[in-house]
Amino acid sequence: MLIALNKPYLVHCKFTDDQDPPRPTLAQFGLPPRVYVAGRLDHDSEGLLLLTDDGKLNQRLTDPRWKAPKTYWVQVEGVARDEALAALRAGVELNDGMTLPADAKAIDPPADLWPRTPPIRFRKTVPDCWIELVIREGRNRQVRRMTAAVGLPTLRLIRVAIGPHALSGLAPGTWREIRRA
Repeated sequence: MLIALNKPYLVHCKFTDDQDPPRPTLAQFGLPPRVYVAGRLDHDSEGLLLLTDDGKLNQRLTDPRWKAPKTYWVQVEGVARDEALAALRAGVELNDGMTLPADAKAIDPPADLWPRTPPIRFRKTVPDCWIELVIREGRNRQVRRMTAAVGLPTLRLIRVAIGPHALSGLAPGTWREIRRA
């Protein structure tokens, strides 16, 4: 079984939480029993989260050797100039080493994007823009660190695809089973 979930902002990618008070978790979405997250998504990120009950599929989706492409829409502070996008495409030096080259391009604000609660803070004097970024590895907070390294701090981060599996039309907090061939 393979499940696609649109993970809302500030939901943790686990089914229980030891914090006091407890934080929102995946347990609130009525997911089938015995499914496990195939690759994390930080609590302050949104979008596509895959869950499966198939260990081999989980490994195929998450093992860095397979270099499964992960596509993100990233709202950043500042204007994505050609130099910053070229740096992302070439790979960026982070404190844990050089990233693999990414696909990076400026995009229009996504038209069918749901509002975030709480909303992104708007500042009249600081521009923002959207980037589509495709990476093929999955280091801790990698997209945020990459955009910061090129002078474009991340304001909002939404994963829209993992390999051939896309978010396509799922509202935040909803899920569907993906039929596998």
